[in-house]
Amino acid sequence: MMKPGKLIFLIAFAIIFIFSAGCNSLQQRKAEESPPNIIFIMADDLGYGDLGCYGQELIRTPYLDKMAQEGMRFTRFYAGTTVCAPSRSSLLTGQHTGHTPIRGNKEIQPEGQWPLPDSAVTIAEVLKRAGYVTGNFGKWGLGFVGSPGDPLNQGFDTFFGYNCQRQSHNYYPDHLWRDTQRVEYPNSATEPVEYVVQDIHDEALGFISENKDEPFFLYLSYTLPHAALQTAPSDTIFESYKKKFGEEPQRVPDEWNGKGYAPQAYPKAAYAAMVSRLDRYVGQVLSQLRELGLDKNTLVIFTSDNGPHREGGNDPSFFNSNGGFRGIKRDLYEGGIRVPMIAWWPGRIKAGSVNKQAGAFWDFLPTFASLSGAELPEEQTDGLSLAPALFGNTAEQQQHSYLYWEFHEGGGKQAVSMDHWKGVRLNVNKGLETPIELYDLETDPGETNNIAEDHPEIVSRIAAIMEEAHTPSPDFPFGADQDR
Repeated sequence: MMKPGKLIFLIAFAIIFIFSAGCNSLQQRKAEESPPNIIFIMADDLGYGDLGCYGQELIRTPYLDKMAQEGMRFTRFYAGTTVCAPSRSSLLTGQHTGHTPIRGNKEIQPEGQWPLPDSAVTIAEVLKRAGYVTGNFGKWGLGFVGSPGDPLNQGFDTFFGYNCQRQSHNYYPDHLWRDTQRVEYPNSATEPVEYVVQDIHDEALGFISENKDEPFFLYLSYTLPHAALQTAPSDTIFESYKKKFGEEPQRVPDEWNGKGYAPQAYPKAAYAAMVSRLDRYVGQVLSQLRELGLDKNTLVIFTSDNGPHREGGNDPSFFNSNGGFRGIKRDLYEGGIRVPMIAWWPGRIKAGSVNKQAGAFWDFLPTFASLSGAELPEEQTDGLSLAPALFGNTAEQQQHSYLYWEFHEGGGKQAVSMDHWKGVRLNVNKGLETPIELYDLETDPGETNNIAEDHPEIVSRIAAIMEEAHTPSPDFPFGADQDR
């Protein structure tokens, strides 16, 4: 006969087990029924080849590599264009650079960039209307505080970081912005004291914790690894790369006058350390999601705003940062616009999967709307929902008839990707119809062999797309627009 004490213990244990199982089942059902949290992590000037999971051999990125092992890695994904502001405008509005309001890095003095107009409808606005709490932490660059382009006027409930992308060229600035309030820092060119990227990262983690009980959209727009090549104080990662590369120090001034990029004696070690620090930050975001029990109901996207830079002493060729593709930042060849893209959602996205789906920044708005149940804006979007691709439903995934980019610097450039064909036109602003280069990305992904003369019919189709896809903008005249 069982002793009464033991019987009571077994009954209590059974009740606890049943209650716990019921709670877990309830949490699982709640996660399945509620819209997912969405975290969009954007690196700044990170190349396609800068991560181990994309072939990098010199820089350590264990957390992003693990993210790819646990999620889906895209191999033919593209940024909005090849520099910061227009690429981010393309992302947020779901429109390519022939349609999106911001098409260049147009600066406002003394601080800020040309603002998104009131008429723009952003991802944040779409998700906010669907009941999401929205936050942006990092770099904005689409309108100064109080302008129509202020993040608080474009759907974000809160913002913390650099409003102006020029200010973000320094990791030790004298101020950041929290919503509409200027936050002062005790930094100067001669006395860099506080490394603000850590503060931005910590505030983003706080946003996740504070909003864990309701659907949220976090746009985490890190400035790493954009120049200047500056590292955190007493950075052990930096020291480890100095030893690894055996880099001879470059001569730098004893004091920096604050103009241009801060000088760096060990640019290779610094760049590698910045990428590895970014990797560590991403790992901490994913770890926090697991600790809070949010991982099964949170989609995390990681990507970069354009190809790798050659600024502030950086040497992208040393790291093969463009992954063997032609070009870097400010080019519309593949190396300037093809970017890493990793999607992570445990239990929903197949672990270790690789996807060749051709997609671009303007696909995220319809994708997030589809996953959240939000209504798409009445205004036209150029994107397609990638939800079928994320869940492995390739037969249901719609395909783009073409992808289009334009870039207003360097004489003006256009590019079209259509199936396996890629057309590039340079010197668009010369006023004359300049020739289109043609490449077959299937046989020549490095864009080394211009075969335009062999395929005049393909060139003609691409020329028609270039004309059709570009809508004139009075704020950003381009090509023939300048003569109107």
